Amino acid sequence: MPQNCIAPRPEENGGGLAQGQADKSEMQDKAVLAFPIMANSQPGFQQTLYPITLKFEEIVYKVKIEQKGSCWGTWSSKEKRILNGITGMVCPGEILAMLGPSGSGKTTLLSALGGRLSGTFSGKITYNGLPFSGSIKRRTGFVAQDDILYPHLTVWETLFFTALLRLPSSLTRDEKADHVDRVITELGLTRCQNSMIGGPLFRGISGGEKKRVSIGQEMLINPSLLLLDEPTSGLDSTTAQRIVTTIKRLASGGRTVITTIHQPSSRLYHMFDKVVLLSEGSPIYYGPASSALEYFSSVGFSTSMTVNPADLLLDLANGITPDSQAENSEQEQKTVKEALVSAYEKNISTKLKAELCNSESHGNDYAKAGGNNFKPEQWCTSWWYQFSVLLQRGVRERRYESFNKLRIFQVVSVAFLGGLLWWHTPKSHIQDRVALLFFFSVFWGFYPLYNAVFTFPQEKRMLIKERSSGMYRLSSYFMARNIGDLPLELALPTAFVFIIYWMGGLKPDPTTFILSLLVVLYNVLVAQGLGLAFGAFLMNIKQATTLASVTTLVFLIAGGYYVQHIPPFIVWLKYLSYSYYCYKLLLGVQYSDDDYYECSKGVWCRVGDFPAVKSMGLNSLWIDVSVMALMLVGYRFIAYMALHRVKLK
Repeated sequence: MPQNCIAPRPEENGGGLAQGQADKSEMQDKAVLAFPIMANSQPGFQQTLYPITLKFEEIVYKVKIEQKGSCWGTWSSKEKRILNGITGMVCPGEILAMLGPSGSGKTTLLSALGGRLSGTFSGKITYNGLPFSGSIKRRTGFVAQDDILYPHLTVWETLFFTALLRLPSSLTRDEKADHVDRVITELGLTRCQNSMIGGPLFRGISGGEKKRVSIGQEMLINPSLLLLDEPTSGLDSTTAQRIVTTIKRLASGGRTVITTIHQPSSRLYHMFDKVVLLSEGSPIYYGPASSALEYFSSVGFSTSMTVNPADLLLDLANGITPDSQAENSEQEQKTVKEALVSAYEKNISTKLKAELCNSESHGNDYAKAGGNNFKPEQWCTSWWYQFSVLLQRGVRERRYESFNKLRIFQVVSVAFLGGLLWWHTPKSHIQDRVALLFFFSVFWGFYPLYNAVFTFPQEKRMLIKERSSGMYRLSSYFMARNIGDLPLELALPTAFVFIIYWMGGLKPDPTTFILSLLVVLYNVLVAQGLGLAFGAFLMNIKQATTLASVTTLVFLIAGGYYVQHIPPFIVWLKYLSYSYYCYKLLLGVQYSDDDYYECSKGVWCRVGDFPAVKSMGLNSLWIDVSVMALMLVGYRFIAYMALHRVKLK
C-alpha cells in the first residue's frame, strides 16, 4: 500500500516551504517554480503553486431511476448506487488513474472530486484537510472528456482569451500573452498556434492537439489540482502517449493529478502512480499501479500469461477471470465481482482507512497555518473587464457565422425579389403598399427570432464549462452576447430596407425612410429577445424551434393584416404580437389620417377610412413604442433568469 503523503505547508508569506518538510523540499521547490505565470522574478509576477493533498472517504452517490410498471402504465422510482463507498488519497506529484468498464462511476467520482457533481452524496472529501471552497476551485483545473472549444478561434486566440479571463488583473495584457506563449511551447503546440480549432463543418487541428489545447486552458492558472476525464479517448496510441507524458511532466512539478482512463496501453499504465479500479461503482483495488497484479495474484486471480496490466484489471472489473477459456456466465461474473469486493474490504479497505486517520493531523496543521487562505475575492477580474474581453472574443468567433455568404445571399435575394414584386407601387394601390409594410414586420419579426433561438442551446456546453471554472459572471457574458450581436444582426436588415424601400416606391421622404428603418430595427431587437428567451428557457434546439414556429404562426395571424376583426374572446392575442405593433408603427410613419389616395378614377378617399388602416388605427403610436420597449427588456430579462437555472455541474 502507498505511503502517507504530508501536505506541504507554505510559510505565512505564501511563498516559501515549511522547514519541517526537508525530506520533500526538492520536489516542492519544483512545485513552486515548475510553471510560473511570468518569467520575471519581480514579486507578484509569479503564481505560486500550493500543493494539495486530496482525500476522499466513503463516497456514496445514489440516483433515482424512473421505471415503468408492468400494468396500467404505472411508474415507480428505484434508487441506484452509482458510487459505493470509495476511499483514497492523492498527494502532490502523483497521478491517480481511475480504471473501470463503462458505467462503473469513474466520471461521477471525478466530478465529485472536482466539486462538479450535481445532487448530494455522502462521504467526505477534503483538500489539505479542508472542504471544497472558492479558493480550491480557483486552484483546480478540470479537463472534460469532450474538447469544448470555439471552432473559429485559433489555438493562440483560444488560450489568450482564456488567459485574459482567468489570470488576475494585476498582470498586464502583454504579460498574459507571454504566459500563453510559454504554455504553447510547454505543450508542443507551437506548430499549430495560428491554426483554427475547427469543427464539424470545416477541418482544423487534430484531436490530440485539441486535447492539449484543453489541457493548456487549465494550465494557464497553474492549477494545484488537475482533473482529466478520459484525456486519451479517441486518440491513437502514439498521440495518447504524448498526452499522458505531458500529464506526467505536469504532475512531476508538484501538482496533484487525477484522471479517468478507459483502456490504457501498458506503456501508459506504467506512468501512473496509483490506481483505483471500480466495478459497478464499488472499489476492488486501490494502491500503486505497479502492485496491482501482485495483489490480485494474492487473492487468487493470477495469470500465467504476460498481459497488459490494464487489460487484466478491466477483465476482473467485468467479472472475467484470467486464463478463462470461455467467457464467464452472468452468474459467474457476479460471483467474481462479489469475491473481489469482499477481498478489497478485507485486505485494502481497513488499512486504507487507518492510513487516512494517521495523516489527518498533517492536513489539520496545514489548515491552521492558513495554507488554504488564498485571495478571498470571488472574481480575479472586474465586471467591465470580463464584458470587454467576452465582447472581443464573441465578435471574433462569430464574424464568419454572421456574415457568411449564404446569409447575405438569402437576405439580399429576398430584398430584390420583394422590390421587383412591389416595383414602384402607385399611391393609388394602397392595399399593395400596406401589404409591403406588413411584409417588413413579418420578415424581420421571424428571421431574427429563428436565428436567436439557437444562440444559448448551442453555447450551453461552453457556458457550463467556463462558468464552472469561475471565468466570468453570467451578467457580463449575457451583456457581451447581446451587445456583440447588435452590429452583425442590424447590418442585414438595414441593407434589406435600403433595397426594398426605394424599389417598392414607398414615401420618398428621408425622414420617413429613416423612421421606417428604425421601426424595423426596433422590431428585430424585440424578435431577437424573444428568440433568446425561448432558447434559454428550453435549452433544446428542437423544442425551442417548435415553440418558435407556433408563436410565429399566431403572431402572423393576429398581426392585424389577415384578420382585421378578431372575436372579442381572443382579441388579446394581437396585443402579444410584436408584429402587430411594428405593422402599426410602420403604417403611422408612412401615413396620417388626413392623407388621401385615389380610391377610383377621379375619386379621392381618406387613408384613415381604408379598412386595413382603420382596423389598426394611426393614433397612440407612443403607446405602441412603449409596449415594444417593455417586450425588448422583458424578453431579455426572462432569458437572463432562465440562464440562471442552467446547472453548472
